Amino acid sequence: MSENSSKKKETGAENINWDLTDLYTSNEDSQLEKDKKKVVEQAESFGEKYRGRVAQLSAEEFKGMLDEYEDILDLSGKIGSFAYLQWSTDTTNTAYGKLVAESNELSSEVSQKLVFLDVEWLQVPDDEAQKMIESEELSKYKHYLESSRRYKEHVLEEGQEKIMSAKSVTGRSAWVRFFDETLGAAKFELDGEELSEQEVLSKLHESDRDLRIRAHKSLTDKFNDLSRQLTFVFNTILADKSTNDKLRKYDSWIDSRNLSNQTDKETVNALVESVTSKYELVQRYYKLKRDLLGLDEMKDYDRYAPIMKNEATIDWNSAKEMVLDSYTNFHAEMGEITNKFFDQNWIDAAIKPGKRGGAYSAGTVPSAHPYVFMNFDGKIRDVQTLAHELGHGVHQYLSRQQGVLQSSTPLTTAETASVFGEMLVFQKLMKELDDPKEKLALLIGKIDDTIATVFRQISMNRFEHAMHTARREEGELTKERFSELWMEQQKALYGDSVTLTDEYGIWWSYIPHFLHTPGYVYAYAFGELLVLALYEEYTQRPEGFPERYMELLSAGGSEWPHDLVAKMGLDITQPDFWDKGLASFERMIEEAEEMAKQLAN
Repeated sequence: MSENSSKKKETGAENINWDLTDLYTSNEDSQLEKDKKKVVEQAESFGEKYRGRVAQLSAEEFKGMLDEYEDILDLSGKIGSFAYLQWSTDTTNTAYGKLVAESNELSSEVSQKLVFLDVEWLQVPDDEAQKMIESEELSKYKHYLESSRRYKEHVLEEGQEKIMSAKSVTGRSAWVRFFDETLGAAKFELDGEELSEQEVLSKLHESDRDLRIRAHKSLTDKFNDLSRQLTFVFNTILADKSTNDKLRKYDSWIDSRNLSNQTDKETVNALVESVTSKYELVQRYYKLKRDLLGLDEMKDYDRYAPIMKNEATIDWNSAKEMVLDSYTNFHAEMGEITNKFFDQNWIDAAIKPGKRGGAYSAGTVPSAHPYVFMNFDGKIRDVQTLAHELGHGVHQYLSRQQGVLQSSTPLTTAETASVFGEMLVFQKLMKELDDPKEKLALLIGKIDDTIATVFRQISMNRFEHAMHTARREEGELTKERFSELWMEQQKALYGDSVTLTDEYGIWWSYIPHFLHTPGYVYAYAFGELLVLALYEEYTQRPEGFPERYMELLSAGGSEWPHDLVAKMGLDITQPDFWDKGLASFERMIEEAEEMAKQLAN
């Protein structure tokens, strides 16, 4: 093999950098300095005006208070969004890191001045609160007021809430930033080059098995080099969450996430049980893929290998066209909104030193607009990632009309638009391909993605459950204990279909979701299975579906998730609901098996 086989190919995304000037022009922007002072003054004035009076306000006065509250949150969020977005693209820049720290401290200071509102609102007797919720004057804020009441047993006194907010800046938030900066700055040795984590991870999707093996070793070696720091960060954040859960009277590590997701443990348990009961589908599929790859034994570094060699690099403009066409064909407005992201430089796709890994869409604040962050490397999965994040972006753009308090959706429905967007692009590509081998390769890629989104995320949820439980029962965990808990869940998922290398034991340590948003990962499975059911509804009853779908996105977080989804003809509260999505996934495997059989004959 050539010594240059790991070299990066040009994709056209090398200069795709976002323009954050709709937020601020730079760290030195005079408006940024003015807004930092202004938001503190607004928060102080707000407290002087309303502290101690929340329970006595009329519905009209209460609405005026919430309008002012949203304005303060919007300005605070704008400052924090700019700081984080800028830092994400270069986590080694000390000036960017300094602004992140300052914005976190500012957010905490503002939060401390506003926390009385939550405390006093939750102290209002239930019958009085219900009258406010049902009042015509407060109809705009109905869902926010209703859903916030569920935290009644978990909110502390105002003084205690201030302490919790103040200490989080030098506690959990600081450790999360340290984790991000540690991996963002890490250099991974591969074939004589120093690459970023994201660049080396992308090599696991290459057809060259020797390159995958070398990439696997590069990642494992660096994770082991950093294991002392990463293990300490994990232990610290797990302990911090345990303390907070005790103070807030949450029975389980996952309770606060379920509450935030506006779901309940019964629904989540039904999801987890449905997925884990179908692990044999994953094992069945990997035996098929092993044969398609011509391997005697499938290793963990083979899971994402393409079945066709010499996969062509997809350039940025082609990826853009694929997503725009798919979105526009579904709904014209969806295409128009998506085009804004490209035309107005709301996307950062270039891979560059110091840039954090992964991808996200930041909704920022209603007074601005979303921004999409990714690392585009020219693979077909990067097209799907672009479609995924732009799905989020369209959702966030449409839901801005609901205001700060109700524009964001719970994580359970937050993945709907992103995964649906991926599905639109996948179906478009499947229709346009003529070569049966290319069609099978694309289908295999889609199954790989679905396994990663549904089954792998649920296995990670089981690992989260195990590590939070162990940290609370056993105290500080060693690297080896984390790895043991990780491998137990991975072996349950893959069975004998994939041989997990000993080196794979350390691969829990780089996953940011465990630290950024504990309990997040089941939302991916929730979203994927929901979309598989939604897409089936769309293919069977297409009339009026795109309009209803756009209305669902526009609603943001202004209604209960189960009520929003019910408008699309689905009932997520039924225990067997998840089986619909899993049945759709099984049909994908059956289709792949049939296509493979035909190609073999």
